Amino acid sequence: MLIKTSDTDSVKTLFKRFILPKSNSHKGQNGKVLIVGGSSLFHAASLWSAEVASHFVDMVHYSSTIENEEIFHELKKTFRNGIIVPQNQLEHYAEEDDVVLLGPGMMRDGEEGKYTFEITKKLIEKFLEKKFVLDAGVLQMMDADWLHKLKCKAIITPHQKEFERLFEIPVLGKSQNEKEEIVKVTAKKHGVVVLLKAIVDIVSDGTTTYVIDGGNAGLTKGGTGDVMSSLSASFYTKNNPLDAALFSSLLLKITAEQLFKDLGYWYNVSDIIDGLPRSLSNLVLK
Repeated sequence: MLIKTSDTDSVKTLFKRFILPKSNSHKGQNGKVLIVGGSSLFHAASLWSAEVASHFVDMVHYSSTIENEEIFHELKKTFRNGIIVPQNQLEHYAEEDDVVLLGPGMMRDGEEGKYTFEITKKLIEKFLEKKFVLDAGVLQMMDADWLHKLKCKAIITPHQKEFERLFEIPVLGKSQNEKEEIVKVTAKKHGVVVLLKAIVDIVSDGTTTYVIDGGNAGLTKGGTGDVMSSLSASFYTKNNPLDAALFSSLLLKITAEQLFKDLGYWYNVSDIIDGLPRSLSNLVLK
């Protein structure tokens, strides 16, 4: 199914399925997300993810690597929209939270790459009934067979090269129809929801496939993938995984289009993060 963000009526109809907080809900009932990410090189990626999630869930827990320790401790002074979790308490929060997002800013080389591999394998094997969103560095280090162990459908959010690395199936250079078929077959085979990030996003659970056309070239900036994975994790706390991925793609592209009206291509990830709540409000509350 092709969805154009310019077709406002169709987009708003889809967002009628979006699960809103109940008026009588209490703290914690509108989602808790654990984000494991960052590295000595890519510390900002997971912070962007954490800031995004803080807009859409009740609680954000954030954990990073030992190599990122100096920045990690500095965060305790500046990151006020969530809780910084030390590695020795990671499993406690993984058990407590609704969704675990693994990967933003994580490495595939050296000791940090080894940590990416080990913590992903450990958390998946220990928390088979947990909802996972897997992104970035994790997709470059994990084994696709791990996905079959999970009792809940994971959402994976690769760009085209990460998709090829994880599944050993090339998509670059393929036609749009070929890409859609590859994503659908792969999602079905591995029991996951795939959100393939490209100029035109493809979202599939192996049965239903959405093709999302919209956005603009401002989305080529680094960090937009971290925003996407965090939106998916946040929305997955209450929505089904296919809808969570679909809403994430649509919301990011629509926010980029709104920013373009004022800033052209020259907005950044912070502008996107600030614009997301307004875009969602316009879709579901008006």
